[in-house]
Amino acid sequence: MSKEKANIGVVGLAVMGENLILNMESKGFTVACYNRTTSKVDDFVAGRAKGKNIQGYHTIEDFVAGLARPRKVMLMVKAGAPVDAFIEQIIPFLEQGDIIIDGGNSHFPDTIRRAALVESKGMLYIGTGVSGGEEGALLGPSIMPGGSNAAWEHVKPIFQKISAHTDAGEPCCEWVGENGAGHFVKMVHNGIEYGDMQMICETYQMMSQGLGMSNEEMTEVFAKWNTGKLDSYLIEITRDILGYKDEDGQATVDLILDTAGQKGTGKWTAIAALDEGMPLTLIGEAVFARALSAIKEERREASKILIGPERSSIADKAAFIDDLEDALYASKIVSYAQGYQLMRSAAVSYGWNLNYGGIALMWRGGCIIRSAFLGKIKEAFDANHELTNLLLDPFFTEAVTKAQAAWRRVITKAIELGVPMPAMGAALAFYDGYRSERLPANLLQAQRDYFGAHTYERVDKPRGEWFHTNWTGRGGNTSATTYDV
Repeated sequence: MSKEKANIGVVGLAVMGENLILNMESKGFTVACYNRTTSKVDDFVAGRAKGKNIQGYHTIEDFVAGLARPRKVMLMVKAGAPVDAFIEQIIPFLEQGDIIIDGGNSHFPDTIRRAALVESKGMLYIGTGVSGGEEGALLGPSIMPGGSNAAWEHVKPIFQKISAHTDAGEPCCEWVGENGAGHFVKMVHNGIEYGDMQMICETYQMMSQGLGMSNEEMTEVFAKWNTGKLDSYLIEITRDILGYKDEDGQATVDLILDTAGQKGTGKWTAIAALDEGMPLTLIGEAVFARALSAIKEERREASKILIGPERSSIADKAAFIDDLEDALYASKIVSYAQGYQLMRSAAVSYGWNLNYGGIALMWRGGCIIRSAFLGKIKEAFDANHELTNLLLDPFFTEAVTKAQAAWRRVITKAIELGVPMPAMGAALAFYDGYRSERLPANLLQAQRDYFGAHTYERVDKPRGEWFHTNWTGRGGNTSATTYDV
């Protein structure tokens, strides 16, 4: 008797792949699976998948043949060359209208290239961000699909059923846009994640070094914050981490070496911001903070030589903790405002029609940056589809205005104490720059024109008219080509 045709097939049986398959099957779908190491297929089918509507295959040909048309093949393999290799292997067995889905953390330019290749063969392509880690993959992740528009109707019932859902029952999955849009949005999600984590770490360091708080005291504060405006997954797990003790009664967090790793998505976000000319200063600082943490031996030697300020005590501890909450909240608003600026710019560059409120909804549940705060972002974009910056939405304008005094007190005290807060400090600097009608770039343009004849615009002339000054009397009137870097 022949097997029932599977609704979808998954290639790759690492933890994320296995958990997604089990999630799909639990929602009523029959799933085919394949792994290059066939023993993994056998172990999975005989183990976690035993007795379930999950079919294992040892060859790509048999795997593809076991799928219902249009065939939907989801790759859960390591980003980079392995994705290209599997696409090349699978394409010969597919037919017109079949769909290849890349569910890994691929770089969006690769997804743009792959979508064009697959579409040129008459098939459809989806590059989708999947966020939420192992638990999210099993119980309901945030899913951010983009690619061939015609593919969405075929995967929508599966993706929206297996995704996380908000308290109102809305799926944390919606179509993002063409070619690489899904992976771009996932990249920005990860960049914001870098920023959120760094700001929480800076808050932790200020509590520990600036206020001399114990882990137990910090646990209580984060538990309280998780019931208010900072309610989020990352605040929640920080509470749990700070309160965790090993079998010897020692705080595990204190035993962990202070060198951070990274897989590159934060760096990709910062590079994309530079390419787009968008000031993602906070996320950039978060990436550089990880890089600084990685040079542990240099820091150890520097700590013996370089002197900081005398540490003074903070008189009103409770009031300063309240200030920290406001500073973290205001900085978080800036982080998302910058991330959305980048997405708006990229949408123009790549011709994407992004649904910004929908993106906030996708991030409401299942993903690492999920928080109650995202509901306000969705409301802001639903109220004004043309909103240029979150800081200009009335809710967020009022929020940062209320938090501003506390925010400044925290950054000022951090400087006085010598406690580094690069991401939160960058957030405040961006806020002050963004609200400035006039910045000192007029002097910068004069400098560029002085040494390189790069020209400048004038405040008393229409935009687009360019001028050059012979600053020394020796330069003549020849100017360089005007360009932006």
